[in-house]
Amino acid sequence: MTSTALPLASTAAETAALVAALIAAVLVVGVLVVLVSIQATLRELRATTDELRRSTAPLLRDVRDVVTQASSELERVDGVLVAAESISTTVDSASKLAYLAFANPLIKAVAVTSGTGRAVRRLRRRRVEA
Repeated sequence: MTSTALPLASTAAETAALVAALIAAVLVVGVLVVLVSIQATLRELRATTDELRRSTAPLLRDVRDVVTQASSELERVDGVLVAAESISTTVDSASKLAYLAFANPLIKAVAVTSGTGRAVRRLRRRRVEA
């Protein structure tokens, strides 16, 4: 019986080439597995990014609305502060004016009252002594 099977490798060079081909095939399969894994990871990342975009879009709109409302409130508070400053200035001016208007006559009235009181007491003492 003659054998019709082909020999795997007849020389050392053919054996080395066969081993190199097998290693290359294993490396190609390994790279394909890594690429498939990377592709699955990218799909998950894309899905997560889309979900994040869907969930943050309303939040960003809410933040924008709150910032706009806060800005308008700050403008309103600024107006109130300007009005309060104006009122404070007016009250300060009015109190200075009242002080200037009433201080001198009031001091004179107190002095007259005090002097009159002393005079009355002296007169009473003289009448009692006399």
